[in-house]
Amino acid sequence: MERLDSRVRVIWLFRVLVGAAFVGGIAAVLTGFLDRISLSPTLAGGGVFAVLLVLGTIHVVLRYRAWAFEVREDTLYIERGVLVNVRTVVPFVRVQHVDSRQGPLQRLLGLGSVVVYTAGSRGADVAIPGLVAGRADDVQESLRRLAIESEPETGDAGDAV
Repeated sequence: MERLDSRVRVIWLFRVLVGAAFVGGIAAVLTGFLDRISLSPTLAGGGVFAVLLVLGTIHVVLRYRAWAFEVREDTLYIERGVLVNVRTVVPFVRVQHVDSRQGPLQRLLGLGSVVVYTAGSRGADVAIPGLVAGRADDVQESLRRLAIESEPETGDAGDAV
């Protein structure tokens, strides 16, 4: 099983920091509007920010430890999840297309993500975040090649009309 690059934790921690600051700011504003609470808005907002930051950091550490993937002979296997352990198996015959992505923070850290779009139900795409940019390209190409190889031959369509 392959693990994600450890720098993905920086991206996840940045998201936690932004979310905690946003919710802490809302808590400070709401506390300022409520006269019944004898708590300063700064203390309320700071407390909410600190609690969310600590919980978010713990979640990032556990999330990183839980994330693993493997490109197998005929499937992509992914394990992830903190509170709920999710195991995803994507057969290559279901793969429609494969993208690689790099946001601004990912580019800064030299990371990328691979997104696999599958046939079937809504929201049937699977992402592998936190790959070194070169590795993301390799995984994308490998998945693309395996998906093409797994396509049925002409005449193997069964009873298609």
